[in-house]
Amino acid sequence: MEKEIRNSEGAKTAILAVSFGTSYNDSREVTIGAIEQAITDAFPACEVRRAFTSQVIINKLKQRDGVEIDNVKEALKKACEDGIERLIVQPTHLMNGLDYRALVDDLRNYGNTFKAIVLGEPLLTDEEDFKAVMEAITADTAAFDDGSTAICFMGHGTEAESNAVYERLQKILREAGYKNYFIGTVEARPTLDDLVTTVKKSGTYKKAVLKPLMVVAGDHANNDMARDGDGSWKRTFEEAGYEVQCIMEGLGQMEAIRKIYVKHVKDSLDRLSELY
Repeated sequence: MEKEIRNSEGAKTAILAVSFGTSYNDSREVTIGAIEQAITDAFPACEVRRAFTSQVIINKLKQRDGVEIDNVKEALKKACEDGIERLIVQPTHLMNGLDYRALVDDLRNYGNTFKAIVLGEPLLTDEEDFKAVMEAITADTAAFDDGSTAICFMGHGTEAESNAVYERLQKILREAGYKNYFIGTVEARPTLDDLVTTVKKSGTYKKAVLKPLMVVAGDHANNDMARDGDGSWKRTFEEAGYEVQCIMEGLGQMEAIRKIYVKHVKDSLDRLSELY
């Protein structure tokens, strides 16, 4: 039987969890799936639905595995057809980047379709979020914080202004005393070269731990970070003289990270109540 929540006037409410997506099935279930489950557990009266923003991944999963996942427009259309009147759209995106802005555009076209619709905040939005993420990633990697290891996180990076979240998180780590924590990106700045240079200048580290600063440990983590081939983060750090260990875990596997998304859904529910 479909789960639902109704306000005093009988409006049906649902939560649409929107992710970029990944074709790595094992990582998807323990990251995106775990975030969706955390939201479901926190709001058991609400139906939680899934949508991906990457049509490439959606098509690959359908062709390779026979798994059908809605894109955002399809999910919104189905929500309308199913009689959803109040909708919370909670992205699992890290920041307010290009995909998040595209999501805003998709929702704008449905502004008059639902009685009320609220878009939740991405993972790194306000100061409380940054502090919570810092505490989560440092606690998760505390076993490697031995003074001789550079703990390096691989962000995706974006050409949007929101790429500044990486520098902001790095600054917060420094100010909190985590001098051996470093952040680089795959597609923006700081680049891999920037990262290696910074690590070399920052101390006499012998080892480097590499971990994705992404919700899933997907294509970038497997191919850009952990593969043995030329140009990978692993090979580049090895060539720079470091003993390297790659941790193939996405942020979504961390309970503390999932709690941030749950809080953002709670904030959206409060806003939704004010609207309708």
